Amino acid sequence: MAIRIGRRQFISALGGAVIAWPLAVRAQQSDRMRRVGVLMPLPEDDREARRRIAVFTQALRELGWIEGRNVAFEARYAGVGPEQLSATAAELVRANVDVIVTSAAQPIEAVRAATSTIPIVMASVGDAVGAGYVASLARPGGNITGLTLFATDQSAKRLQLIKQISPSIVRIAVLWNGNASGHRLQMKEMAQVAPAMGIVLQSLPIVDAGELDAALRAAAQANAQAIVTMDDPLVQSQRARIVEFAMGQGMPVMGEFRPVTEAGGLMSYAPNQLDMWQRAASYVDKIFRGAKPADLPVEQPTKFELVINLKTAKALGISVPQTLLVAADEVIE
Repeated sequence: MAIRIGRRQFISALGGAVIAWPLAVRAQQSDRMRRVGVLMPLPEDDREARRRIAVFTQALRELGWIEGRNVAFEARYAGVGPEQLSATAAELVRANVDVIVTSAAQPIEAVRAATSTIPIVMASVGDAVGAGYVASLARPGGNITGLTLFATDQSAKRLQLIKQISPSIVRIAVLWNGNASGHRLQMKEMAQVAPAMGIVLQSLPIVDAGELDAALRAAAQANAQAIVTMDDPLVQSQRARIVEFAMGQGMPVMGEFRPVTEAGGLMSYAPNQLDMWQRAASYVDKIFRGAKPADLPVEQPTKFELVINLKTAKALGISVPQTLLVAADEVIE
């Protein structure tokens, strides 16, 4: 016996099928186990490394990617030496991951050299365009996308903050990673703006932790009044040593990111890196759902934070202007 349905019923039924079909497809896609490679260029026991992994995996969980159910993580913790980074990047490629997430210039360059096909998501990097990792923010091209800091624009701001907190500071030593392309761009920017602020810069590039002590001694011998750090994995991994030396010399340390200030530095000003690692999860989600890295625009930070360590200021005999305390996103006491 034939069953007749009206036109409206037919369209309604058809519409329901059309809606249900892509939902079913999406369910099948998410059911397939995906593999996320994470190259964390900090030691596994580093507090900041644990924080970044935690916010990243939590953000993916909120997007429906549950570890053990439809996603597996291949996390690797590497030093900042080129050989170790290259070996770790190659290991992730051999693990046949579906996407690799990392941050900072040297790790990105290592992963970029290891694969031109696996999608790479930058959780953060100084200047992705200037370093040549992407063709443009709007159309990255290739297999790399993610978030970029445009840290060169923030270099001048950090010098301004130092002068604001202590106008008498003239000689500033700058510690940076000589192998990091973004740091070279920042150093160039700082050198251009420093004279107008009455600041004399001492450039102290290092390429590994073994060169740090000599760089710090050079700062002291040149009678530097403050130290500015460009905070990539190499410099961040040495933050405790840098702060300890500087405090012994009576020099404030101005860092880029919060971990330096938490370690006893005087100030930091930069985008919130935990927020950027959290946002990196949305790129992974889009790639897992079919988007190509070449078509995903590179994003810039939305949250910047000024952190001041008031305990350090008191130890150094520095009176922090009330205007800065009011402007600070966090004051460590």
